[in-house]
Amino acid sequence: MNALLEELKWRGLIYDIVNEEELSKRLEKPITLYCGFDPTADSLHIGSLLPIVTLMRFKKAGHRVIALTGGGTGLIGDPSGKKNERSLNPLDTVKEWSKLFKKQMSKFLKFDDKTSFSVDNYKWLGEMKAIELWRDYGRHFNINYMLAKESVKSRLDTGLTYLEFSYMILQSIDFLKLYQDPKYRCEMQIGGQDQWGNITAGMELIRKVEGPEAEVYGLTVPLITKSDGTKFGKTESGAVWLDEEKTSPYEMYQFFINTADDDVIKLLKYFTFLSKEEIEDLEEKVKTEPHLREAQKVLAREIVLLVHGEKGLENALKLTDALFSGNIKELDVSEIKMCFKDVPSIEEVDPINIIDAVVKVGAAQSKRQAREFITNGAININGDIVKDFDYTITKEKAIGQTFTVIRRGKKNYYLIKH
Repeated sequence: MNALLEELKWRGLIYDIVNEEELSKRLEKPITLYCGFDPTADSLHIGSLLPIVTLMRFKKAGHRVIALTGGGTGLIGDPSGKKNERSLNPLDTVKEWSKLFKKQMSKFLKFDDKTSFSVDNYKWLGEMKAIELWRDYGRHFNINYMLAKESVKSRLDTGLTYLEFSYMILQSIDFLKLYQDPKYRCEMQIGGQDQWGNITAGMELIRKVEGPEAEVYGLTVPLITKSDGTKFGKTESGAVWLDEEKTSPYEMYQFFINTADDDVIKLLKYFTFLSKEEIEDLEEKVKTEPHLREAQKVLAREIVLLVHGEKGLENALKLTDALFSGNIKELDVSEIKMCFKDVPSIEEVDPINIIDAVVKVGAAQSKRQAREFITNGAININGDIVKDFDYTITKEKAIGQTFTVIRRGKKNYYLIKH
């Protein structure tokens, strides 16, 4: 078997594959493949990173890759994996998001127009007339064939509009266009497992238009779920985004360092470029020294480094260390705001006694309990243990005259905004 396919299998990155034996032979020489990303938000999210990293693996192995931004298909909406119709966004919005997607993906794929390309399907779909769509392409699609696809079948009971039903045709046109263009001569499409129906429909269209001898291939990567069956990439505050303005390097680091032992090795295989030996060594440490969380630290470090670079990783490690050690004074206002945006907080303009503050912010249930915590040295104000019942929290003493951080014990943080 081809070495790249063998590695993808070991990493658990192949969910479905078409013509595996033929593809294994074909990959002995450079091939051009693509993956599509519909701009349905102003940033890619952590789920998008898996197909991006898979494209990176192919590029690293000497193949040519295309990141296709769905400026056209993003206006329609893919029914795959959805219970309801996707909300339709204005053309200008989708165009702007498409630009943001290209900028984000360029960090990973370094578009040079030789080994990696950025293409937007609005280029051909946006100019297509309805008659052209139906006569040139629609006639190649059998309704029974389309109804049998899981992405369509799963929505028939809840309702599927003609708009969404047509999505499969549009995505198939993408594959055909990239295959026909001599600049790309794209022979392969990859995507998440929910894209299987769309990928195989595109392969079928190419064979009907170009002839049955057309050799094309398809591969899907698994959708990521956690070991408990819940969706991966979601936090209490929402999705984990690749845009650092939406999910900071620190937040991304914290997300991955809190990965469960049952999930961490799988994610190391999925997202990192560590060798088999390195990952197996970490797997052994999960079994023998789980309390050290070495695998989680490596996973968090590798992903933040990949997404946000050295500077982002340095910042994430600085904030993590400050929180762990309690050295809150080392942080500035923006860092405090980032670190503690999800902790219990109150707004307090006037000076407030420490006992009242500890109760009001939720660090103690009563004044009696607050006094116990203070007496025992369990209350820390802006990095200092305070045992004085008469201590007053004021705006002047706050970090940057903006935030007072209260810590109870080692891990319980609370915030006062002045």
